[in-house]
Formats: sequence, C-alpha cells, structure tokens
Amino acid sequence: MPLSRLAALYGVATSYSPSPDRTVAASDTAVVAALTALGVAAGTPAAVRGSLAAREKELRERLLPPTVVCWTGTTSPAPPLTGDAPASAADDAGPGAAAGDGAAPASDTGPAAPTGPPGGSLLEAALAALPAGTRLSVRTEQGEVRETVERLPTGVHVLEAAAPDGRTARAHLVVAPAKLPAPTGRTYGLLVQVYSLLSRRSWGMGDLGDLTELTAWAGRALGAGFVQVNPMHAAVPGAPTDPSPYRPSSRRYPDPVYLRVEDVPEFAYVDENDRERLLALLTRARRLRESVLDKGALIDRDAVWELKREALELVREVPLGPGRRAAYCDFLAEEGEALEDHATWYALAEVYGSDWTRWPQGLRDPRSAETARARAELMDRVDFHSRLAWLTDAQLATAQRSARDAGMDVGLVHDLAVGVHPGGADAWAQQEVFAAGMSVGAPPDAFSVQGQDWGLPPWRPDRLAESGYAPYRRLLRALFRYAGALRIDHVMGLFRLWWVPQGRPATEGTYVRYDAEAMLAILTLEASRAGALVIGEDLGTVEPGVRETLHAHGVLGTSVLWFERDWDGTGLPLPPESWRADCLATATTHDLPPTASRLTGDHVELRDRLGLLTRPVGEERAEAAADVGEWLALLARLGLLQGAAGGVSEQSEEAEIQAVHRFLLRTPARLVGVWLPDAVGDRRPQNLPGTWDQYPNWRLPVADAEGRPVTLEELAASPRLHALIEVLREGGATGGREPTA
Repeated sequence: MPLSRLAALYGVATSYSPSPDRTVAASDTAVVAALTALGVAAGTPAAVRGSLAAREKELRERLLPPTVVCWTGTTSPAPPLTGDAPASAADDAGPGAAAGDGAAPASDTGPAAPTGPPGGSLLEAALAALPAGTRLSVRTEQGEVRETVERLPTGVHVLEAAAPDGRTARAHLVVAPAKLPAPTGRTYGLLVQVYSLLSRRSWGMGDLGDLTELTAWAGRALGAGFVQVNPMHAAVPGAPTDPSPYRPSSRRYPDPVYLRVEDVPEFAYVDENDRERLLALLTRARRLRESVLDKGALIDRDAVWELKREALELVREVPLGPGRRAAYCDFLAEEGEALEDHATWYALAEVYGSDWTRWPQGLRDPRSAETARARAELMDRVDFHSRLAWLTDAQLATAQRSARDAGMDVGLVHDLAVGVHPGGADAWAQQEVFAAGMSVGAPPDAFSVQGQDWGLPPWRPDRLAESGYAPYRRLLRALFRYAGALRIDHVMGLFRLWWVPQGRPATEGTYVRYDAEAMLAILTLEASRAGALVIGEDLGTVEPGVRETLHAHGVLGTSVLWFERDWDGTGLPLPPESWRADCLATATTHDLPPTASRLTGDHVELRDRLGLLTRPVGEERAEAAADVGEWLALLARLGLLQGAAGGVSEQSEEAEIQAVHRFLLRTPARLVGVWLPDAVGDRRPQNLPGTWDQYPNWRLPVADAEGRPVTLEELAASPRLHALIEVLREGGATGGREPTA
C-alpha cells in the first residue's frame, strides 16, 4: 500500500507487537497524523502518492543523509577517506530510507535495533552509496580540514561530498566512542527525591543546600558512591504548579525553587533597609517548614517559591563584585540565545500566563519582532530569570563538588525526563524540533488497557538529524556539567516513541522511530567528554535488541527486585547469580511502593482505599502475598534473613528489608541503590501512577514507619538507617572513601 510505503520511509510504524505472539495494526488515522506532524502531506490518496514519489526521488538523488555516525574503538573501523569515494553497486540503488536520515526505517514486527555496535556501519553505508569519483573532505570541530577519517577526534564534524555530476552535499559526522567505560568495582548509593528531604534549614521543601549536606555526609560517613536525584528541570510556573518533576517547562535549565537562598553570596550583604523584610521572609519560611515537618502539611512548591522569589528579588539588589560579575557575564555568553529564550519565556509568562499557545499571536514566535520588543521592555525581568539560572547552576555544581570531595566515585546521578510541557519554555523556544499536535505516551498493554498519554510533545527525528542533533547535544552537555552519571527515563525513547494525535485516545497512536545509532552516538560522546556514566531506565516492555544495543554501548540498565523473575521459564524470582552485571539494582523506585509497604501489603490497601483496583481486593491481597512469599522464601534459602543488623528480630519487617539489600549485594550488579525512605521504614510512595488529585503525588516528605516526617539531621542519626548501611558495608559495597565514624 502507498501509505505503508510512505510511512516506512519516514520511520512511522503501521503496526506494533504488544507481545511476541500478537501484532496490532495502527489505524490509518494515526499514521496520517504522524506523517502530517512530520510535514508530510498524506490526507488523501493523491497526496500520499505525491509525497511518496517526492520522497523516493529525494532519497534517490541525494548524496548524503543529514547525519552519519562513525564509532571509534570498534573492531571494524570506518574506511579511510582518500579523496575519492569507492565505487559501489549502490550507485544505482533504488529508493529506500538511508541510515542517518533521522528516523530508522519502520518495521512492523522486527527487532528494534542491532545487537551491538555496528563498527562505523552508518558511515560505511553512506560512503558505499556514493557515485564513484565523489570527492570528500571533513571539517573538524576545531576547523581543520582533512582528507581522511583515520584518527579523527571525537566530536560532531562536517562531512562534505562533491559528485562528478556536479551534485554536492554536506552532512554532520558524529565521531563517538563505541562504548562507555564500565564503573570500577561495586558501588552503592542513595536514591532520593530532593524536594522530599527537608532539613531544619529548608524553606518548606528540600533544596540544594540539603543536597550538598546529604552528599557530604553520605560520602564521608557512609562510604556511599553516589546520590541519585529526581529531575531538577525548571517547572512551569502557575498556581498550582504541576508538582511532577517529569513534566517540566525546560529540561535544559534547573528549577530555582531548589535554591538555598542563604547560600547566595550576596545574601549576606542585603541593604539594612531591606534586612527587616528579609527577616520576615525567613520567619515565614520557618513556619512553612514547621507545617510540613510538625503539622502534617504537604509540600507546597507555590508557597515556597513565593517566599524565595521575594527574597531573591531583595538579594538581587546587592551589586555583584567584580569577580562575580565576570562569572555571570561568562555564563550569559556561554549560554547565549538558549538562555535568552528561556529567560524571555519566564518574563513573558509573568505577564501573559504560563501557556505560550494562548499568548498574543506575535509573541508565540520567539524570533518575531513583537517578541524582540517585548524582551527589550521586560529586560529587567529577563535578567532576573537569567540570574536565577546562573545561581541554580552554581549551587548544583557545588553539590557535585561536595560529593566528589567526600570521596564519592560517581557523585550526583541526575535524571533526564522523557519530555517537556507543551506550553513551557522549551516547547516555545524550540518549536521547529517538536512535532505539533502530537503527544508521547504508551500503547495499550496488560498494565493499561487504554494506553497512556503523557501530554509531552515529541521531538521530530527529521529535524534533529538536520541539525546534527544540536538540541539534544546542548541538553546533554548542560546536564553533564554537574553530574557524575545521568539516568535517562524511558531510555527506549532513543529508539522509538508512541505518538498520540492531540484529542485522540492513546489507543489511536502509533510508533515513530528515531535514529538510535545517532542518538546513542551523541549520548556516548557527551558522556565520555564529561567522564560520566549513563543509566537507562529500561523497565517494562522492551523491544528485542534494545537492551543488547544499550549494553554494547556501555549504557547501564535498571533492575528492580520485584520485576526480576524467570519470565521465560518457571516465573519464580531470579536467583542473584542470574542478574545482569551492567545495571543499577534497587528494591524500588519513586513510582513503586516502598519496600516496607510491599512487604506488609500496605500498597494493596492504599489502592483499594482510592478505588484503583480492577479486581476484588481479596484477589489482589492474595497475589501480593504470594509474590512477597516467594521472594522471602528465596531470601531464607540463601540464608539472607539470618543475623539481622541493629539488634532487630529476624522476623521483623526491618530485617526483611535488610535481607532484600543483602540479596542485591549477591547479584553482580555494578551499582546498588538504596531508596532513602526505605532506610527509615517509610510506607508511602512518592508517586502513585494513575492518580492525580486522589493522592498527594510528589508532595510528601520522607517519613518513618509511622508517617512522621524525618529531617536530614534525624536521618543522619537514625539507628535504623545505620543498621541498613552496615549491611551494605559488610557486603563489600563501597563508593570510594572509607566511612568515618
């Protein structure tokens, strides 16, 4: 069918397989909508035929795809360029989606990815398709012109081609290490949602001052090797603000609500006339903190930001010293247009609201004359939001330095969300690379029969390729600036994403493929430059070939105890020696019940109270109890329930949590993560998927087994926490520095 052929040439799938033995056809409506979002006319049969003919002609006549990849350190290096391209039977090849075109050719049911690094195959394929006698050259990032790719430095270079018939082409050439280095030894660390960890100095939610204290203490006193945090991306302002860190306004810039105001150097020099106002704000901040810690209130980001914004306005009145002014100017120069766009969006949002699609028409275009005039009129507010980005960036860098100074091998593990809010700063500033009218989600499966719509606009794979993946490169570079590792949420999105047409149910979507080769090349390039690890969140249904490809490139996976079973055989819990080594192994995550809740069955009772169960509660209880019983039986057989630390009973919930972590240490996993609330017996999940206002998602402080909030200071003195850490230390998990008393 012409529509299927056209879709295949743009990486749009016409079917998908929710299970190995079942294939579901995507609706023509979904396929047409995805093609339309890619700028392809497909609304009528005539339009399909015209677009198909144009696409085939384009692919037939072009010399190079917009981006090609050359891997370094592979067993099959790319051939040297000697000035002439080799002759090839591909000179007369027919139409087809060339590698590096931004979207991999769509396949209805085949594997998603190769099973290992292709050894420069994309560059080889591009060169093999060139006519004989084509002249080639490479202009490196450093401006050097070369006639060979041998010993090219890693980076994003320019490959130029001139064919004998007069055609010329220019492509982005990504030269990247084929595989990232693995972590050295066994390292353990803490997993925490920063907002949930309050100290007696917080302003109603955890902040970067608390994170800095946590890393220093965990590294020095506990011997931890890393602290993994929630996405610190800038939120969409509003009342109320969306509390989810996975639906941000911008992924490139951090959220100033996490600033520790007192740690801004100018804070100490606020004018005496403003000092009284500042002291009043500090008093209000103390009351806000006490309401969360002592009175059962939820974390209120809007209230916190109202206080911090007013305080930061006062602090901004203090002139920067010469050195600080120079540092700020350097930051502005380095960030350039991206920061100007970011700050402009926030300044305009103060006037017109936080959804740019409802702004006056002229302001919806970041490059319009109207936007330029508004920016000039609001320059004071633009500078304020630029200053906030600088201050937050600096405090994040301080937290990472604190971690490394404390002896952590890795330090901070930052989290990259799947996408951004459609009305936010990134979607406004980068409209050309987002697919208009589409949203990312997930198809129907056993866990969600209606599918999922996450409300996040997807990147266009064609525009990414045309730009040499510049938006992706800039995003990664910004995050790696203060990270020892980066967790990528839904890492399968590097291969394909489920696109849902706006206004349609999630069942009426389809997959759109990305050039995983190029996405991974950019990822390994930026991670290697930063000397950082990459952890992919690969939980749930994963296409064949994806985990193997990620592993081959040195991207670690994520293994959660309760999901690790012999699914192809007995269905029983997977013994520790059968776990994969290149992963972060944990007992739970922010989207799952805490371990204490899982062991006691509290998570079933919670979902029953909220009316979320799809089966009788008795069935749910029985299944949950059987699940836990099988795991406890395995722990007992391995002798892991013996000798509970801290003087607790071997039959207690605390002893079982210790045994779970002993089990994780029995696996070959290179990284072992401890969900910080597990260390004090917290039973409340931070996020309960499938709920909105029924449950206080992303607004709960870390608490003990009775639900009483626990401060950072109390955590540091918690016998229960130290008993669990002793289990890890006895198991040989370290993070660098020998723990102090």
